[in-house]
Amino acid sequence: MPKSKSVGMAQTVLGPVSPQSLGKTSTHEHLLIDFVCMFREPKVASEIKLAYEPVDLTNLGWVRYDPFRNLDNLRLVDEQTIINEVGLFKRAGGGTIIDATTIGIGRDPLGLARISRATSVNVVMGAGYYVDAVHPDTMDEKSVDMLADQIIEELTFGVEDTGIKAGIIGEIGCTWPLTANEKKVLIASSMAQKETGASILIHPGRNESAPFEILDLISGSGGDLNRVVMGHLDRTIHDLKKVVELAESGCYLEYDLFGWETSFYPFSDLDMPNDGQRINWVKNLVNMGYSGQVVLAQDIWGKHFLSRYGGYGYAHILNNIVPRMNESGISNKDLNKMLVGNPANILTIV
Repeated sequence: MPKSKSVGMAQTVLGPVSPQSLGKTSTHEHLLIDFVCMFREPKVASEIKLAYEPVDLTNLGWVRYDPFRNLDNLRLVDEQTIINEVGLFKRAGGGTIIDATTIGIGRDPLGLARISRATSVNVVMGAGYYVDAVHPDTMDEKSVDMLADQIIEELTFGVEDTGIKAGIIGEIGCTWPLTANEKKVLIASSMAQKETGASILIHPGRNESAPFEILDLISGSGGDLNRVVMGHLDRTIHDLKKVVELAESGCYLEYDLFGWETSFYPFSDLDMPNDGQRINWVKNLVNMGYSGQVVLAQDIWGKHFLSRYGGYGYAHILNNIVPRMNESGISNKDLNKMLVGNPANILTIV
């Protein structure tokens, strides 16, 4: 669909829709993903056996504590299971899911379209690349212009020969410190944003300075920070003053790890917060006047998050967190901004 006809609409895997029809939206999930790049084989012999077993009730506790050490856990590839799980999201009142799976971790346009068609839930697919570790072997040879052209094509004509279009740029994967190729992708994303009017969703590196470095690069490349979503803040910045500093840039603040209740996090010296802490951070931001910049999600990427495997599922925020936020004093008006209004603004092509 030409850009001139897409302005004012949101692009889903089944076509453009009115932003007003998106409903309650989870802004960072993975419906189909091959996340084996994150696999960390244990060192102990008995645990190596567990690492290669299917996820079930006999090993679920072990998997939950460090979910990156079980290979089966890192693959969401069964469409019928995901259709059932997304159906629970729909039943809870959900309307739209942004699938943040990008190049390198199994993005599946046709699979996403089938899931959306089967569930009547809007699915918005991401354009672009995940982190350097899963970039294609030819990445060094790709210029910024080549990368920008590819992202633009995914947004305006579709991914490869599927005809299925992305509706957001990202999640664009960044490590700490940024690699040369990740910088190229960020610059290309800024160029694609200017050309297409789409927003950018960021996976920042695991350092509290990473989001600021990324925003500096995007703004220096002519990108619009008011249309950038900074993801994973709940595992990246634990200092409210720094989050407020980030908010002052104009970007959206994404608290997207709701449902992760285990404090152990193998990739950082920060403890992973629990949902109570996430609610308090969101409440603080709301009280400070930033509800118009906050969005919420669960970043489901492994089996242990799914209802079928004893997790909370894609409906966790709607079923469990929204009532707790109400009880904490967050108004329905502010919740509507975070779950409906802000996502609709992000997904509207401008």
